[in-house]
Amino acid sequence: MEIPMTTTTEAPAKAGNREWIGLAVLALPCVIYSMDLTVLNLAVPQLSEQLKPSASQLLWIIDIYGFFVAGSLIIMGNLGDRIGRRKLLMIGAVAFGLASIFAAFASDAVTLIIARAILGIAGATLAPSTLSLIRNMFHDPRERTTAIGIWVAAFSVGGAIGPLFGGVLLEHFWWGSVFLVNVPIMILLLAVAPVLLPEFRDETATPLDIASAAMSLIAVLAVIYGLKQFAEHGMGWQPALSVIVGVAVALLFARRQRQLSHPLIDFTLFRKPAFSASLTVYMLGVLVAFGFFLFISQYLQLVLAMRPLEASLWMLPSGLSFILGSMLAPKIVRSFHPAYVMAGGLAIAGLACLLLTQIDSTYGLAILIAGFILMSLGLAPAFTLTTDLVVNAAPPERAGAAAAISETSAEFGGALGIAVLGSIMTAIYRGAMSKVIPADLPHEAAEAALGTLGGAVAVAAELPGETGALILAAARTAFTEALVITAVICAVIALTAALLAAFMLRRVEPAAHHN
Repeated sequence: MEIPMTTTTEAPAKAGNREWIGLAVLALPCVIYSMDLTVLNLAVPQLSEQLKPSASQLLWIIDIYGFFVAGSLIIMGNLGDRIGRRKLLMIGAVAFGLASIFAAFASDAVTLIIARAILGIAGATLAPSTLSLIRNMFHDPRERTTAIGIWVAAFSVGGAIGPLFGGVLLEHFWWGSVFLVNVPIMILLLAVAPVLLPEFRDETATPLDIASAAMSLIAVLAVIYGLKQFAEHGMGWQPALSVIVGVAVALLFARRQRQLSHPLIDFTLFRKPAFSASLTVYMLGVLVAFGFFLFISQYLQLVLAMRPLEASLWMLPSGLSFILGSMLAPKIVRSFHPAYVMAGGLAIAGLACLLLTQIDSTYGLAILIAGFILMSLGLAPAFTLTTDLVVNAAPPERAGAAAAISETSAEFGGALGIAVLGSIMTAIYRGAMSKVIPADLPHEAAEAALGTLGGAVAVAAELPGETGALILAAARTAFTEALVITAVICAVIALTAALLAAFMLRRVEPAAHHN
């Protein structure tokens, strides 16, 4: 069942209707997976009113899903290789559906946190299972690149429609309704998966090494928790200790893997430029996307004073652009080397970031939307083609593990983007605001206004006319200045990733490039 990586005398089998319909089935859980990362944000006001979570509990309700997805990916990718990828996908679908019902009817904050954690663990079965099944369903490299483009686009569809769908549901139903959307999709997946999706497992694999699984979970969770704490609270000994513990466990994990005959991660894969350079380029691209996109939604809502649904509508064109870029990448790569397609896309994303440095002008909104669209168009081909290279660099029986590594690198990129860019944003914002906060402002109010733009908006609303207006205007100006500097940093990162793709991947010649 070896899938050729280069041209051979015998052409690989073409996919039929069953495979393409099966791909549509695989796209459904990907849409749901990314919807669950975004849809809850709109429900926070209603949820806060009814469940009355503490500030710490509210953060955990929002964050714990992505947290457990990241921590469980490597384990789930390897488990799928061992017990069967379709089987794991169906087990995950059952768990995801039941956890969605559990979350929808949660009566208190702790119950909802537990439900979101289970959703995260179940969600971690979806991405590696679906991506590794694509590796087995599409033997023709060109068709496989197209299929992966559709797979990447499905995540963007979920991210784009999540806020819109959530906004519509919350207009008519209670906050729990945003979770119940998952249930019919999972039932549909369970009904059609046995008919349309092939089963694949590594018949030679040994049982999952429990010690390795525990070490991978601790390493990923500790590092990402530390990065999130940096983003939320700034530098401190607790987040630093968490990252150090995570890195130490990761080093022990790597040492153990080299001693196992069937490791969770085959570290020899990292010697291949197609694998290691692609992962790096993917992670840097996600760093730019996550770090910047998070601040764009705040800019629309808190600087331009848009309602959440209006802000999500303005963000929709960039989501559609990402889908377009994902679908065009397999066609463009037929005429140009994948390394140069990626480099060109990342260069466009870098130029888009430079365009976004002009958002404080008269045409701020138009520049923001244009820059956002260009950034999405530029990043999408890089995401599609790096994923394609990573999965193809691994042997078919290790496709689940390779897909999990790919998705874990994306999770790290997102966490780094939020932590590093968030810290820079906060430092610049605090520096600017510290010069304008009135000396007679109560300490608690001053700290809130210095901490975040949201805090400044809330403080300004409670202060008398001129003082409130002054703080609000200063906070919006400070945030915009910080965003401009962040855009410059993102441009540098995107252009660095473009150079890395052009130089490190130019000798990699996947079969999809051949005519």
